[in-house]
Amino acid sequence: QLRQALRPVDPGEDFTARVLARVASGVPAARSVPRRFLWAPVALAASLAAAAVIRHEWLERREMEGLQARKQLIEALRVTSQKLDLAYRIVNSPPPSGSDDKSGA
Repeated sequence: QLRQALRPVDPGEDFTARVLARVASGVPAARSVPRRFLWAPVALAASLAAAAVIRHEWLERREMEGLQARKQLIEALRVTSQKLDLAYRIVNSPPPSGSDDKSGA
């Protein structure tokens, strides 16, 4: 049944004549796109361009925030290093020469 349904069928002489007449007249065989849908490709292109710009700005802002956080971390590590250095010097310095290890308590 499938072979029978899909077998080639001759469309006839009048079909061939109509196709040749349409080709000769220059009338398009398919209907043109309605005028109301002509803006769709432009809108799609504009949307893609806007998305690309927004993504670029977002990535740039994210990178700037990362660099700022890096600077803050380096500054915090520098201050911590200075404070630890000061604490080390205080703990490891010799006691003052006039002290008899009496705290007075």
